[in-house]
Amino acid sequence: MTVSKISKVNASLETQRTALINHPIYDNITTLRELKIFMEHHVFAVWDFMSLLKSLQKQLAGPAMPWLPPENRTATRLINEIVLGEESDETPDGKFSSHFELYLQSMTDCGANVASINEFLHLIRRCVSVREAAAQTNVPRSVRLFLDNTFDTIESQQTIRIAAAFTFGREDLLPAIFEKIVDRLNLQNHGKLDNFRYYLNRHIELDAEHHGPMAERMIESLCGDNASNWQLAKLAARDALQARLCLWDGMHQQIQIARLSHQESFSLQS
Repeated sequence: MTVSKISKVNASLETQRTALINHPIYDNITTLRELKIFMEHHVFAVWDFMSLLKSLQKQLAGPAMPWLPPENRTATRLINEIVLGEESDETPDGKFSSHFELYLQSMTDCGANVASINEFLHLIRRCVSVREAAAQTNVPRSVRLFLDNTFDTIESQQTIRIAAAFTFGREDLLPAIFEKIVDRLNLQNHGKLDNFRYYLNRHIELDAEHHGPMAERMIESLCGDNASNWQLAKLAARDALQARLCLWDGMHQQIQIARLSHQESFSLQS
């Protein structure tokens, strides 16, 4: 059987993917306090993911005005369909929301701190650059490095590089054990994580059944039989996963620091 080019790229990423899925951070999220720290970092990756998505749509579908027929109709159809689900998915109450906004609501529900991400977005709306906005809002270093990597990719304006980062650095890297952690914490905290559970379930469902396969078809359409294109895709994918691994390491470190601080505070009170 001939091994597909997509399968070869995935095989080349096995080390990074395994490191992310088996990352020790999941063993250290045992309380709602620790999950909040995860969310306060991870929300920037959710926003960043949407930025990759919209950048890719702009690359493939072109500017709104004046309109011109797309060069790659297959890739354009696929990216537009993915945008529909990610930017305006149906919510549990029958309304519509981006996955980012659903994530932000989930943070509010469970009492996570949304001040940093909200101030960051406020600055972005005022046309402050992403890097400067991250600096002004004192975003953690691991998050800033992650954003730098993504926006280096976006600013390259290399469609295949952006598409590869989007396709292979997706949110399907949250393992099943993370869902179980959230389910347990939701029961312990009287449903405060209901919206977060919906976000996770919806994201996993769309990734596995729709957006993941669509993104892979998009990469195949963009790269074709060009070996250089596939090499660029592989390198960009590896770079995106390595950046995510560094983000995971940073979140893990912050959770450990917060846990130690809490234990010391508790000991002093005792």
